[in-house]
Amino acid sequence: MNNRRKFAVVGAGPMGLMAAMRLLEAGHEVDIYERDDRIGGMSASFDFDGLKIERYYHFICKTDYPLFELLSELGLSDTLKWTDTKMGYYYDGTLYKWGTPFALLSFPKLDIVSKFRYALHVMTTKGIQDWTALDKENATTWLRKWLGQRGYDVLWRRTFQLKFFEYTENLSASWIGTRIKRIALSRRNLLNESLGYIEGGSETLLEAMERKIVQLGGRIHLRCGIDRVVVENDRVSGVDVGGKFHPMDAVLSTAPIQYVPAMVPGLPADFASKVRAIENIPVACVILKLRHALTENFWMNISDERIEIPGVIEYSNLNPGTREGEHILYAPFYMPKTHPKWSLPNQELIDEVIGYLGKLNPAFRQDWVLASHCHRYDFAQTICPPAFQAMLPPMKTPVDGFYMADTSYYYPEDRSINESIATADRLVSVVLADRAE
Repeated sequence: MNNRRKFAVVGAGPMGLMAAMRLLEAGHEVDIYERDDRIGGMSASFDFDGLKIERYYHFICKTDYPLFELLSELGLSDTLKWTDTKMGYYYDGTLYKWGTPFALLSFPKLDIVSKFRYALHVMTTKGIQDWTALDKENATTWLRKWLGQRGYDVLWRRTFQLKFFEYTENLSASWIGTRIKRIALSRRNLLNESLGYIEGGSETLLEAMERKIVQLGGRIHLRCGIDRVVVENDRVSGVDVGGKFHPMDAVLSTAPIQYVPAMVPGLPADFASKVRAIENIPVACVILKLRHALTENFWMNISDERIEIPGVIEYSNLNPGTREGEHILYAPFYMPKTHPKWSLPNQELIDEVIGYLGKLNPAFRQDWVLASHCHRYDFAQTICPPAFQAMLPPMKTPVDGFYMADTSYYYPEDRSINESIATADRLVSVVLADRAE
């Protein structure tokens, strides 16, 4: 092929794998470089005391159409399973049912006017198609306007504080709005929330993508990160990997864009400054294997001054694929690196979570804990202030042949494998159109 180009893709998460697939299908040559010892990024699995489980929890919603299309393309549609899940809200020492009209009506911490305002807000938000106006609006101001101060304090204040800390009052309303909409639309009916998972976990999809890439002639290099993108006369000439130069026509980075300025020293200073302006909050995610389910809920939001995590996710109540007597629970600590807890050893965070479980369920006993683990990730949650859309640097950079995207480019949508796939398609469209020119 006269137009056959040689591409390097940085990162073997779902976005990088998807980008590589699309470039290979277009007839190009592709090498994927990944510093980790496995593909998958935040979707990767690990051996958790004999159980293959994902490092971080994932779930699928009814509106995840790009993911459904990819599963069909790879012959995996029958691996997609749906569960009617339940939600709980632990507020001031009591666990309440949540997520249905009856649960809202029976919730004693809000008056009838606040309940009506909350329901109207959800119904209105799930119908929004254009998020342009809310992109420029402050999230907490928007929520207070709809819910009132009491509604905001009861339903949102603690969640924002424990996830965003000093960024709480400087977030875009469109980011939180799309999150509300995605969950609100993932219902089988008014009374039943229905969420999905892939049989075998995300690894089922990742391995199928890997097979497709290899089948198309692509190469995946694990434990092999790109040290430098070599730029000559404002144009990519290749990549430096372990001191060895590899010529390339173009490079696509799907790694966190915070790595980009150091990886591409040839970027103009003003563009590199725009990249550095995008901030993230890290996560330390505790994973427990329990003898018994803590509750019947998949997702439990927590608002209690004695508990310093925003919620727990009982993954086995979504995906029952674990062995009998094994129940998986995730508990995330989102916090800036300036927070004193970030410097604590993993075991202290694990012990803190275990210490909370007796409050969430008085029947809990220490011997329920069969195994524990904690994963950390520096770029877990992008901080999206008002007018964030205008802050995002373009995927096509000023360096000819260098393109980039990461989870920041999901905006206004939240993090999911579905958004990784959709963003990869957008990125490759930009690349192929540009290279054709």
